[in-house]
Amino acid sequence: MMYTSIFLIVFAVFCISCSPPSNPLEFIINTNYDLKIVAKDSDHSVKILYTQIYRDSLDQPHFIRFGYNANDSTYFYPASTVKFPAVLIALEKMKRLGIPSSARIEIDSAYSRQSVVRIDSTSSDLKPSILHYAKKIMLVSDNDAYNRLYEFIGLDTFNEVLTDKGYLNTRITHRLNVSRSSDENTHTNPLRLFDGENLLFEQPLRKAKRSYASKELILRGKGYIKEGELISEPFDFTNKNDFSITDQHQMMQAFIYPNSFPGYAFDITAEDKDSVLKFMSIEPQYSGIEAYSDTTKYWDSFVKFLMFGSKPDSKIPPFIKIYNKIGLAYGFAIDNAYIKDSKHNIEFFLTAVIQTNSNEIYNDNDYEYEDIALPFLEQLGQAVYEYELNRIQ
Repeated sequence: MMYTSIFLIVFAVFCISCSPPSNPLEFIINTNYDLKIVAKDSDHSVKILYTQIYRDSLDQPHFIRFGYNANDSTYFYPASTVKFPAVLIALEKMKRLGIPSSARIEIDSAYSRQSVVRIDSTSSDLKPSILHYAKKIMLVSDNDAYNRLYEFIGLDTFNEVLTDKGYLNTRITHRLNVSRSSDENTHTNPLRLFDGENLLFEQPLRKAKRSYASKELILRGKGYIKEGELISEPFDFTNKNDFSITDQHQMMQAFIYPNSFPGYAFDITAEDKDSVLKFMSIEPQYSGIEAYSDTTKYWDSFVKFLMFGSKPDSKIPPFIKIYNKIGLAYGFAIDNAYIKDSKHNIEFFLTAVIQTNSNEIYNDNDYEYEDIALPFLEQLGQAVYEYELNRIQ
């Protein structure tokens, strides 16, 4: 007996209700040849967390989590996934200040290689704001938007908030996609928030009081490219960001279901939560940002690795919503997602990490994203979705 999914991919049907596997992830991987080949290869350092959601007679959600190699002791570079907590912490700060997240922000320069912001060309009114930065992050993973939230939050606050909420395997140390020294990253810009021309809030230049680098050396690979030359020694991730798979998975759950995970949740307004959910799930062309209307550059499944592989020709069915944040850098591909199918009453959380860097050289842009990483994440998402379809029957 065979079952054909909406993706026209065929999997063997299994009687979950008769004999459910003790760990569905192990079962899914071991019964899918392509997934098994990649996941069992230690060079890819695959980590997966999958949470099933059950609803009781009162429609209250209950959660069962499964893992595959999902230990937090082995480092992976989190890339753009750190933008998700930046959005939540920044919006929480705006609520605490009592200022709408749409308030205009001006960012100044007061230290080495800091830059000024007065307008945002992607905004319809050219007005930069915390909410607009959140929109750009969730839609297309904009790096500058993250850096502006990093500056608004401040390095100490960024890390202290995460620790206070129980995200104990996460460290934030730097901006993204700009070359800055550790000292420059500890300094965050002075800035102001306005309602029209009325000053609402002013924040001076700040310097972090401590270092957030790893206490243990984190060395990977056998070489890296620096200024066009190969350095034949391991690449040092000791002072790079860290955002463990457990913390990522937990944060997504707490964002979607804050009442179920109150200690881990962020206190943002209902309006801001609705906005972030919308930004996460809509196609860029429908965002209202003219720069994202080019579907050859920002296609329907852009930044949707799980289930759709971020392929230009992929179309997401209207009954499936993916609320997620991806990361892609240094050979690491990550997707942290809540996936909901309103047609079949399916919902689940899935977080996965894979590394592809066969030559063990960093910064050479020779990573097997298209050949291995994205196809793996696409197939994994589809296989877990297929499992869910059979589980609810």
